Amino acid sequence: MIEPFADVNPSFFGLLNQGPLTLTIFLHTVIVLPMIWIYFQEKKRLEDEE
Repeated sequence: MIEPFADVNPSFFGLLNQGPLTLTIFLHTVIVLPMIWIYFQEKKRLEDEE
């Protein structure tokens, strides 16, 4: 998944550009997981209010 990474200007986005899998995993950890977390938090909060 992650190739040996050598670049003139090594950057975070260059690291993400290793392949489709790297980007997918990154997006899921940064966006999807917090959304799931917030969803269940709010759901619990709404059930507690009733």
